[in-house]
Amino acid sequence: MADRISSDHPSVDTVRATLAETATGVRLEIPADEREAFPIDEVVRIVLGGDERFARIERALTGDDLTVSGVYDSPTFARDPREGTDRLAKWVTDNDVRTGGSVLVDVVEPAFLYGLRAPGETAVYEAREPPKDSLASIAEELEDG
Repeated sequence: MADRISSDHPSVDTVRATLAETATGVRLEIPADEREAFPIDEVVRIVLGGDERFARIERALTGDDLTVSGVYDSPTFARDPREGTDRLAKWVTDNDVRTGGSVLVDVVEPAFLYGLRAPGETAVYEAREPPKDSLASIAEELEDG
């Protein structure tokens, strides 16, 4: 069974990101000085409102910032979002946060599990260790196959 860990626990680092409006919705912009906590061009788990989802962390088109353009129900949709439903826009509406404003990204398990929350809110996450590389590779191959 996974351990439960609060967003204010000392082992959880929190990064302040910005919500930006796009032509198709919203995206998270993570400052360049926080890059070391995020794997670039990898799919990670992101907890939105208590539900575990998936997102791809990418380099911004300009500068050294990172972006998350959407949060999806599966790793497959995070890699290729054309068929998936982006859950980030609904989360923004449900949590009364606004574009141009800040949101908090909790680094629960670097390169594996993150949580998204509105400033002033707290969250509890199911913390667990990421799968071993060989198991992750097998799962990805099954998913893509």
